[in-house]
Amino acid sequence: MDIIWVWCGLGLVLLCLEMVSGTSYLLWPGMAALAMALLAWLLPAFSHAAQIVMYAICCVLAVALWRKREKVRPAPRVGQAQGEEIGRQGTIIVAVSPAQPGRIRFSQGVMGSKEWSAVADVEIAAGQAARIIAVEGNSVRVAPL
Repeated sequence: MDIIWVWCGLGLVLLCLEMVSGTSYLLWPGMAALAMALLAWLLPAFSHAAQIVMYAICCVLAVALWRKREKVRPAPRVGQAQGEEIGRQGTIIVAVSPAQPGRIRFSQGVMGSKEWSAVADVEIAAGQAARIIAVEGNSVRVAPL
C-alpha cells in the first residue's frame, strides 16, 4: 500500500473520531496526518522514518500553537453581557469582611438571583449599601457606596 494512502487514512480516521468526540484533541493530529500525505506526495523520496518524525513534530507544534491560542482567548460568559452587572447596588444582609464572605441582596435580580454570596476587601456591616465591582465565580466582589 502506498504511504500516501496510509497518511490519508490515518488523517481521516482521526478527523472522524474528532467529530464524534468534539474535544479538539484529535483535530490537530488528523490535520498533521493529512499534511504528511501531501508532503509524501510532493516528496516521494522522503523516507518512512523521516515522515514519522516530521509527523510527530507537526503534531506537537500544532497542539502547542492551539493551546497557546486557547489561553489567550477570554473565557466565555454565556448569557451575560460583558460587565453588565458591574455597578449594580444592593444591601448587605450578612456582614462581609476580607476574612469572611457575606451576603448581598438586590431589589431586582442580578444574573437570575436576588441574593448572592459577597466578598470584599474591606469590612461592610449588615444593612449598609454596596455595589458590585467584579463577578468572581459564584460570588460577587463588592465595595461600600
